[in-house]
Amino acid sequence: MKKLIKNNVNWVGKIDWELKSFHGEDYSTHKGSTYNSYLIEEEKTVLIDTVWMPFAKEFVANLEKEIDLNKIDYIVINHGEVDHSGALPELMAKIPDTPIYCTANAVKSLKGQYHKDWNFNVVKTGDTLSVGNGKDLVFVEMPMLHWPDSMAAYLTSDNILFSNDAFGQHYAIDRLFNDYADECTLQEEAIKYYANILTPFSGILKKKLEEIISLNLPIDIIATSHGVIWRDNPLQIVELYSKWCDNYQENQITILYDTMWEGTKKLGEAIFEGINLEDKDVRVKMFHIAKTDKNDLITEVFKSKTVVMGSPTIGNSILTPVAALIHLMKELKFKNKKSAAFGCYGWSGESVKVLNEKMKEAGFEIIGDGLRNQWNPNEDAIKDAIEFGKAIAKA
Repeated sequence: MKKLIKNNVNWVGKIDWELKSFHGEDYSTHKGSTYNSYLIEEEKTVLIDTVWMPFAKEFVANLEKEIDLNKIDYIVINHGEVDHSGALPELMAKIPDTPIYCTANAVKSLKGQYHKDWNFNVVKTGDTLSVGNGKDLVFVEMPMLHWPDSMAAYLTSDNILFSNDAFGQHYAIDRLFNDYADECTLQEEAIKYYANILTPFSGILKKKLEEIISLNLPIDIIATSHGVIWRDNPLQIVELYSKWCDNYQENQITILYDTMWEGTKKLGEAIFEGINLEDKDVRVKMFHIAKTDKNDLITEVFKSKTVVMGSPTIGNSILTPVAALIHLMKELKFKNKKSAAFGCYGWSGESVKVLNEKMKEAGFEIIGDGLRNQWNPNEDAIKDAIEFGKAIAKA
């Protein structure tokens, strides 16, 4: 079960190959995930985080095969969410007095979830815990990355940063380390994880990265809570986060639409053509919202400088999948992005106005009044849509 990370540090977590959704059904995990727990065995034995509750019995049983549980001196919980702390009740039933080190907010979280008053020890940034042989764990609070209770722990001498949710991905991989991962898949899952989970906290993250860098700590390994452990040039993911947290965008325009009888789709295809005619360098992508995974769409929004939204009018408004996606965009608080709207209608034609209003509320800068077309687009309407695409590219 144990997999060596470095010296006396081993991975003791769980690889979940079958996971297809996370946070309930709110986040798609096409590549599964891992729940990374770590065991430090120096003069003191320290367990860092556990696994998700469905695997609690398996986790504790496997841990018992590796060590006498009574020899665990300390437990560090970097974040109280159940995918990290879910095995605590099973474990603490066997070693109820073992000290748990976590933030003050994590105490609230753990008590609120499990209704147990375990032996909590509150730590804050700069606090240390000796593990013997001249090594210490140094704690760094990371509030809102992505919960108020989050923190990281740094093991001196071995230079391992146990970063919890920061720098992770939902990616099941048997060899654990980033140098064994498919580089393209790893990049895709890392940016998807950031876009869908950490985007609202980019401002906080930017300051926290500056704080971590200012500590001038040598980092040989970044041991995340999900996905790969970064050991081959581990700071590459820190550099990516530094880009992603700074109002990130690529030279990309994304068209997102839903359609009832293909009219709005035809407009979208003509807009696509117009953008390409005007700007040969910009990457243009087009997705049918109702037929595409919402978290994959959010990743494309994250990469885009402009998002073009399309919906026909229904019930004096827009189609439900479009409204739901805009709601998610608003929650994620994107910055420095533009939007334009288009749609077909038969009678009243409010969809474009509604799209503009909702995208403005979501924090996007609106380009023009949008493109409305009554009934199925004819040749003139298609020409208008091409010109609308050109105008978007110029904007």
